[in-house]
Amino acid sequence: MFYLSEIEHTMRVPPHLLNLPLNDAIKGELERLFLDKVVANLGLVISVYDIKSIDGGFVFPSDGASTYTVKFRLVVFRPFVGEVVTAKLLESTANGLRLSLGFFDDIYVPVHLMPNPSHSEADPVNKNQVAWIWEYQDENYAIDGVDEIRFRVNNISYPPIPIEADKESNRFAPMVITGSLDADGLGPVSWWV
Repeated sequence: MFYLSEIEHTMRVPPHLLNLPLNDAIKGELERLFLDKVVANLGLVISVYDIKSIDGGFVFPSDGASTYTVKFRLVVFRPFVGEVVTAKLLESTANGLRLSLGFFDDIYVPVHLMPNPSHSEADPVNKNQVAWIWEYQDENYAIDGVDEIRFRVNNISYPPIPIEADKESNRFAPMVITGSLDADGLGPVSWWV
């Protein structure tokens, strides 16, 4: 779920940071550039782990900043396909579920990956949402926001950045995890305790 990834990046250090020790100035700029951002095909950057090497220090004409080539390691969040993860329910719609890990909210369980057989009913508490019900041996088991929900990672995608955004479209998510609840042991934890 969490990985150390080594990156090489050419970056400029603004003049106002040059009074700091070089490692501190570069680490601060790396955190500003990468922290809480998704790097395509790498994952969500959680922290700058360490700096392996710093080369350069060039000042280009008409620029007061120093430019360095830095090799460093990042801690990134990217679960692997097939991994079982526990999350909380954020939203339940006719299209499926949206789950959250607290620091990452773009986890979706589409209808075709819900427990089979299951159906949705109008939610009596929240009129904008639906309640999903798993039917098993003449019993109905509800998927609600009370329990944590175990899901299996089915796919991780990095959608391209849209050029134009429609006013009706959902917000852009740079990394989307598609999960599945259609296996034994998956779904609300209380089902299996």
